[in-house]
Amino acid sequence: MRLRTVLATVTAGLAAATTLTAAGPANAQSSNACSPAVSLQSFSDALDKTTYEGTFVGNLSALAVDRDGQLAALSDRSSLFTLDRTTLQPTSVVPLADENGAALDSEGLVVDRDGTRLVTSETEPSIRRYSRDGLILDRLPVPDALKVAPAGRATSNQTFEGLALLPGGHTLLASMEYAISGDSTGIVRFQTWERKGRHFELAAQYAYRTDSGLGVPEVAATPDGRLLVLERGFTSGVGNTVRLYVADLRHATDTSGVENLTGQDGVRLARKTLLADIADCPSLGATAKQPQPNPLLDNIEGLAVTGAAHGRLSLLLVSDDNQNAVQTTRFYRLTARLP
Repeated sequence: MRLRTVLATVTAGLAAATTLTAAGPANAQSSNACSPAVSLQSFSDALDKTTYEGTFVGNLSALAVDRDGQLAALSDRSSLFTLDRTTLQPTSVVPLADENGAALDSEGLVVDRDGTRLVTSETEPSIRRYSRDGLILDRLPVPDALKVAPAGRATSNQTFEGLALLPGGHTLLASMEYAISGDSTGIVRFQTWERKGRHFELAAQYAYRTDSGLGVPEVAATPDGRLLVLERGFTSGVGNTVRLYVADLRHATDTSGVENLTGQDGVRLARKTLLADIADCPSLGATAKQPQPNPLLDNIEGLAVTGAAHGRLSLLLVSDDNQNAVQTTRFYRLTARLP
């Protein structure tokens, strides 16, 4: 989502797949701790306000690790970049479009096990499967209630933001950014699909409660089947709030048949545990172009698990600069130990 106002399984071999331009020590020290569970390793502004083959490198809304270990980075302006895993520099870009050739509001990204790309668009919303060269191969069904009004109960620009393929590659999950009409504010729906042959079919749906005033811009699967959930908001004159949670869906209610989620209807929400508030991370010398609680912060919107080893996850985050002079395209490398 272009935020303006308030508002698959990873292997240990990928642990070194992403080396960022360090703005701090190469190895985490105690001073790099954001929380007891999360440490900031480094950040990079190297791609801020740059172009590649005539395409603006920014508006980045999602990240994924490709099958060859390189990085896929999705712009919400219908561009899909491949980034070198060491330098972060773009090595290719593919334009995306809908069936009529129109631009997408592309927000969520998964690289499937065959190398094809699953991409969400907030416009309808939709999930399409693309070949590596940008051809549409498939389109997944979407529940009517999650479609943008008047077709459904969702609000434009507040729909499918996050996309994750759970371990084993059989279950795909998309997260709504904000609540749909009829549901209580702060309760968002996570929709799943199950793989049936070469396609995905609609499956269970779950409910997740965000912190007050925050939405869900991204989710990522952990090797044990849980979800990392980014929660984010923006307050003019104050800046961004970005928190990282781990969520467990195992005992949550399937809400696909529940018309209205009130929070007092006996529905078991996904359990969540705070890993870190990014405002509590060390700044490592970062600067901000507008007021922020911590100059490290910006409009963080993309998240990928790039490695897992010795009980720790290596994470890569990216901010969406909205092609705005007072925002920054910034990559963050963190490590996290899950409870």
